[in-house]
Amino acid sequence: MTFSIVARSADGDAFGVAVASKFLAAGAAVPAAEADVGAVATQSYANLAYKAQALALLRSGVTATDAVAGLIAADSGPRGQRQVGVVGVSGDGATFTGDDCHEWAGGTAGDGYAVQGNMLAGPGVVSAMADAWESTMDEPRLAYRLLAALAAGDAAGGDRRGRQSAALLVVAKGQGYGGTSDVLVDLRVDDHVAPVAELARLLDQHTFLFGRPDPATLINLGGEVAAEVGRLLAVAGHPPAGPAGADLDAALASWAGVENLEERVVVGRIDPLVLAHLRGH
Repeated sequence: MTFSIVARSADGDAFGVAVASKFLAAGAAVPAAEADVGAVATQSYANLAYKAQALALLRSGVTATDAVAGLIAADSGPRGQRQVGVVGVSGDGATFTGDDCHEWAGGTAGDGYAVQGNMLAGPGVVSAMADAWESTMDEPRLAYRLLAALAAGDAAGGDRRGRQSAALLVVAKGQGYGGTSDVLVDLRVDDHVAPVAELARLLDQHTFLFGRPDPATLINLGGEVAAEVGRLLAVAGHPPAGPAGADLDAALASWAGVENLEERVVVGRIDPLVLAHLRGH
């Protein structure tokens, strides 16, 4: 009923899951991940207890392969209808497909990832996802690698029943909003005619609004740039205080908060994306 990928970033700092299905709100059931621990996807006739159980096993130092074996061994339900993928802090991911899952069903795993799907258009869905994952090694952002794999599976036919939902979950220690959470990306498309494409749109929005600026691209907030920013902020209803606009940073931060761009604010400098947005406001 579903196709998914669980994976670890190349630097080992992030873990995530991407999933799509002809199933309402697959993101509410399939994925789970924990920073510095790993990620899991449970699907087919999913046993949702696998999520907490898999993470507990990984937390104790068990490998992904042994975690999957433990999940299946302890399952008192219809194991033949289960499908699960797990990735841990090192080594290969692991995947399991029960013999009674609806065709086509299967999976593959490699260093830092596992791909699995059931009720698929064919085995090409899984192989396309694995190929897409392997071919995006140069992309440092795990969310975009996961999305590329999901999109490849979708293009290869995906769920043979059609499309309905998709989701993306990525965790990394202290990398969530304001540095107060480990949840870096948590996006869901619960019911849509083109859920993977919609998920891609949401991820781009999320990156723009909540991504951290690249220090190498920051522009010093002085001279003509400061004067322009001050004028634009005044037009936007956030004029810097004082005759010389001495509180430019405070005014910029206030405006950015209204625009949901507070994660891109850097004192004394300005993100080019923030400047472009201010110019177009």
